Amino acid sequence: MIIELDKNEFIKCSSLLPSDGQMEAKAIAAGVNPGRIFVDDQQSPTTGLIWLGNNDGFIFIGDETNDKFTNQLNDFVDKFILIEAKKVGLEWFEGIGIHGKWDPMIERVFAYRELNSWKQRVYTIAAECFNKDTLPHNFEGYQTKRISKQLFDSEEINTNLLDTHIDEYWPTIQDFFDKGIGYCSIYNNVVVAYCFSSFIFENVHCIDIKTAENHRGKKIAQNLAYFYVKECIQREITPYWDCMEQNKPSIAVAENIGFTHTRTYTGYEFPLK
Repeated sequence: MIIELDKNEFIKCSSLLPSDGQMEAKAIAAGVNPGRIFVDDQQSPTTGLIWLGNNDGFIFIGDETNDKFTNQLNDFVDKFILIEAKKVGLEWFEGIGIHGKWDPMIERVFAYRELNSWKQRVYTIAAECFNKDTLPHNFEGYQTKRISKQLFDSEEINTNLLDTHIDEYWPTIQDFFDKGIGYCSIYNNVVVAYCFSSFIFENVHCIDIKTAENHRGKKIAQNLAYFYVKECIQREITPYWDCMEQNKPSIAVAENIGFTHTRTYTGYEFPLK
């Protein structure tokens, strides 16, 4: 039987998370960011599945050879995940393993489904590698602002883009203000791009960065990433950049600023139906 843990029990999964595993899993297990955790044993879990609170995927954790857990996965997906996913409009199961040994297990367990895969790249940056010459020139009509309570309280600025995405990652906007860092670009009193802390574990901040489609191609993302990374370095915080291997614009921004590619891992997906 696969059991869902209460949030106050998430700490029991800490030993299942290797130091080089996904930061999102660590942030959820530590109770910083929202999510759900399902395990094989409520008292002493050895294998589990983390459902990211922003509905952006699932992370398999712990012992991938635990047949007691893996043999139940397909029934669990069909009889529980599928029902819960419909409630939030989720149509795809996107899963990754906390370590590479999960990959063949995922491929075997879900072999009969319409399983596809992709590659993700992880980047980090050291203070001495930060390229201070990458700050683009100011763009006419655009303002760069730190994301703050004052910004959200302003009746003159449309923060809809921020509202939607910060809510996906954080229990409350105040939690973000207390723990996160972020910068945004404003055009005609509307937030059109952002770069902020999505998941946090200890001194490591995962980055979520986005530019509205009709404002792309102007190096706005690089501008925001520059200020974000600069503040992280000043505060001795480690920025963590994770993007799809095929996302060349995101990779270009990261590498231009001075991020170093540290590892690549595989993600899997299949339709929930």
